[in-house]
Amino acid sequence: MLLLALDTATPAVTVALHDGTDVIASSSQVDARRHGELLLPAVDRVLTEAGLRLDAVTGIVAGTGPGPYTGLRVGLMTADAFGLALGVPVYGVCTLDGLARAADLAGPFVVATDARRKEVYWARYADSRTRLTDPAVDRPADIAEQVAGLPAVGAGALLYPDTFPRAHEPEHVSAAALARLAAERLAAGEELPAPRPLYLRRPDAQVPKNYKVVTPK
Repeated sequence: MLLLALDTATPAVTVALHDGTDVIASSSQVDARRHGELLLPAVDRVLTEAGLRLDAVTGIVAGTGPGPYTGLRVGLMTADAFGLALGVPVYGVCTLDGLARAADLAGPFVVATDARRKEVYWARYADSRTRLTDPAVDRPADIAEQVAGLPAVGAGALLYPDTFPRAHEPEHVSAAALARLAAERLAAGEELPAPRPLYLRRPDAQVPKNYKVVTPK
């Protein structure tokens, strides 16, 4: 097994290689505006660090969000392109699950990333490998009762200490944690889903109301 994992659902552009036993190379850069510029050089960097070629990869793991449309699609389209070019499977893993895996907490906790617009993408976890709720997007004040007293990780939690007073790092997901989680699930015989994006919001760009269709005479 050689998994190439990548995630662009948060401001972090993160890539890792997992050989079935552990992560053998990884790279993470935080730049919310340059996902498209940074992702392929990061892939090249981890392959060079590991002394391997891209055609040695046996599977692709892509973070599926939730996250902003533009950043998220960079990673997902790249993962699909690699999968088609190499003829290998492409697996989807929820980005929040990757953050939970990196947190490695034993008891109940919350993962929350920054959804902008004064909202967070979030979910509750029983432990670092077990999610209890579907990912959602909400204003922190609206979920205060649901997360009260629980530790929290992620940039969204760190942004809103009134709602998440027990927030701490990791701030962003790492592809290393994503790869470890995917490798564990595959080794356990689980079927990982296809890499379909979790947007949770309608796109900002919409057809204007009262739009008139012009047809040729």
